[in-house]
Amino acid sequence: MASVNKDGKGWRVLVVMPDGHRKTIRLTGLNKAKAEQVGRHIDELVQAKGSGQPMDRQTSLWLADIGQKLHDKLSRAGLIEQRVSSNLGDFIAGYIKRRSDVSTGTVMNFGTCERNLVDFFGHDKPLRSVTVADATAFRNWLKDNENQAENTLRRRCGRARQFFKAAIKAKLIDENPFDGMPVTVSGNREKDRFITEEESNRILAACPDAQWRLIFSLCRYGGVRCPSEVVALTWNDILWDSSRIMVTSPKTKRYKGHETRVIPMFRELLIPLREVFELAEPGTVPVITRYRRANQNLRTTFEKIVERAGMVLWPKPFQNLRSTRETELMETFPAHVVVSWIGHSEKVAQRHYLQTTDAHFERAVAEKVAHPVAQSGSVPERTSHLTEE
Repeated sequence: MASVNKDGKGWRVLVVMPDGHRKTIRLTGLNKAKAEQVGRHIDELVQAKGSGQPMDRQTSLWLADIGQKLHDKLSRAGLIEQRVSSNLGDFIAGYIKRRSDVSTGTVMNFGTCERNLVDFFGHDKPLRSVTVADATAFRNWLKDNENQAENTLRRRCGRARQFFKAAIKAKLIDENPFDGMPVTVSGNREKDRFITEEESNRILAACPDAQWRLIFSLCRYGGVRCPSEVVALTWNDILWDSSRIMVTSPKTKRYKGHETRVIPMFRELLIPLREVFELAEPGTVPVITRYRRANQNLRTTFEKIVERAGMVLWPKPFQNLRSTRETELMETFPAHVVVSWIGHSEKVAQRHYLQTTDAHFERAVAEKVAHPVAQSGSVPERTSHLTEE
């Protein structure tokens, strides 16, 4: 039988194992009633182990719900098996494998954070041994050794927090060492770049083939995400009769009602679309066929195209193409219409996409701006602040 008593260090459970050995299991943070409840479950575990019979249902449910520290004490005492995947590497790998609901891009981002965590902590680092100080050290390591910008640091630590939150849900740890760390990404407007019509024409002329001209046009004039939405396009999505394009969005498909959106077949898209359509083999389903493989990096190729056009690739190249188009469209169409075409909220547009361009300044200087007038309708006379001597 298990006995529960208290000494100078707190409550403890004394048990005699089936082989006659005595074990002491220390309990922390519990009152007498809770300690006695734990003692009863431990007694059931000892009896189940000695008889070779399964434990009762109440103890089984209790065991599934206890924290990792107590679970480890019971496993060290030989009463239960150690929980599976309680080390960092195995748990994160299993978590990523289970997340079949997210896009390929998100899985890749999970993988990047996984590699960072394993490189810093080691694959076999017990999850429960990662402290708040360790999490801070990990962030500093990313900043110093990986030379990560602030927003990238926040994203990586946000994903790390997500992993450890899942570990709490799995009862492997009790606290999240990344809680309280700044993970909200703020817009870095210093990386904004407006791609002018003249620059766009130069890039189009430098594209190596019809498919790349269409890829660029979809990003610059359709506001389509690259690569996810570009490679997802099929010829069934090109609605020639209504001059519209159905865009499937892997990024937003997990939100009900945001799996797809419809954009106009802007005049800048018509010629590149027809060119690729005429070159497509009969029965071809994807619109973009040559640049779909996972090992093909569109950004690397795009950088070469931009260099061929006599330019230097700007930060966030594809996002700034979307940003450029959204800024243009906002000059002509209502905001709620534009954001429905681009595929995000007005708040996101204001925070990350809309830009103030040189053309805005030039137009402000060139156009006449109405001056405020007094209520009588007359402009008040200017008075001098100079006094005569």
